[in-house]
Amino acid sequence: MSKIRAFTMPKWGIEMTEGTIAEWMFGEGDSFSKGQLICLIETDKITNEVEAEYDATVRKIVIPAGGEPEPVGALLAVFDDGSASDDEIAQFVADFVPAQGGVAEGKQKKKEGEPKEAGIEGHDDAPVPVTIETNRPISPEALKLAQAEQVDLSAIEGSGRNGRITFQDVQQAVHGPNTGAPKGTTVLPEETDVFASPLARRLAAIHGIDLSGVTGTGARGRISKKDVLAKVPEPAPAAASPSAPAAFGAPFEMVANAPQVVPFDKIRKVVARRLTQAKQTIPHFYLRVAVEVDALMELRKTANMVLGIKASLNDYIVTAAARALAQHPDVNVQLHGEEIHSFRHADISVAVASPKGLVTPIVRQADRMRIDQIAAKTKELIGKAQDGKLGFEDMDGGTFSISNLGMFGIENFDAIINPPQGAILAVGAAEKRAVETETGDIAFATVMSMTLSVDHRAIDGAAGAKFLATLKGLLEAPEGLFA
Repeated sequence: MSKIRAFTMPKWGIEMTEGTIAEWMFGEGDSFSKGQLICLIETDKITNEVEAEYDATVRKIVIPAGGEPEPVGALLAVFDDGSASDDEIAQFVADFVPAQGGVAEGKQKKKEGEPKEAGIEGHDDAPVPVTIETNRPISPEALKLAQAEQVDLSAIEGSGRNGRITFQDVQQAVHGPNTGAPKGTTVLPEETDVFASPLARRLAAIHGIDLSGVTGTGARGRISKKDVLAKVPEPAPAAASPSAPAAFGAPFEMVANAPQVVPFDKIRKVVARRLTQAKQTIPHFYLRVAVEVDALMELRKTANMVLGIKASLNDYIVTAAARALAQHPDVNVQLHGEEIHSFRHADISVAVASPKGLVTPIVRQADRMRIDQIAAKTKELIGKAQDGKLGFEDMDGGTFSISNLGMFGIENFDAIINPPQGAILAVGAAEKRAVETETGDIAFATVMSMTLSVDHRAIDGAAGAKFLATLKGLLEAPEGLFA
């Protein structure tokens, strides 16, 4: 049976409430051994190196390096012995809930007398220290270290609040007298010359900086990353180049601006020819509508969870458009010469940006498909487009197109009809807007702009307007999509 372990934000000292991952030493899929450095964690006071307490494999990095501070007990990564499946790891992450006090939910309680290891579960091989009793105020970690090292607490003057003995006080007593670092600070055997964080030492080594000449601004005079970076010399200004802007006041000199010539590939040639033909020969007219999608977004969240799918907002728009087209076959058409071909079922072309240009793979008979089937099909088609593996059968035909640029923050736009189809729907971003309620009050709603480009030779304005009204109704009352 696989053993999955949660790696959580540790708690160093009673005042620590959060920390930041400064650097991961391993990536997902990498294995590490006991004693190896796993990561660097920064708090407002220190940068600490976290060492592995057991052999394991990194299965999932939940919090990447350089992100926002995470609270004590937050899930940072998931480790295991390499035998768990991806689904088991995903389920472990989904079910994880930090317990009160920052201890990961599901962690087995330590046996009485065993030391607790902050941050990494599964540490069960540390020796049990000899008990030391004292009536003096002392932090739990300091008492643990004193027990492990058999330190005489009576000889230590506490540097904490109200004379409290801190972990640093005990560690200094273990490693000998003060060697230049402020009283009560952590002095590791390899740090006896200067008092600096591990990250500061790494940066100093990279940039060749002598830490003995650096003044620490951190807690108790500790040299921090910021102190070292302040000593890194500014890069020498690059020599003036033809591409660099001229200095203020200097005369402007014209330089060659030769183009980089990129010939059309096969796909772009076809797209360019068809779009030119469409814009020059098709009499476009445009119908616009604003759709409130708060109910759709809530239903999507619930339906995806209940059905166990990851249908996108665009998948729901494809579903709604297909249902509307089935009710309005006079919009679900192709124009061939002087003939209008009306179709019973909706074959919807979905515009996809691929490495080779714009492509429009088809979700066939989308009006007969459930939302989970449409989500699976669009995911398959997008993957094939990105890999350049779309076949003729994926692209041939189509009775209607949808182009969605909402994910790029575009509010609204007008799309060019994809001949021989009679219409294309352009979808903009969902944005919070002030709207008037039925009672005349003002409220905020999530509104999405849609523009229907219509070939006036094949589709009348009234037909397009009725189609949009049906589409708007389905999106604003999305329960009908599951009828």
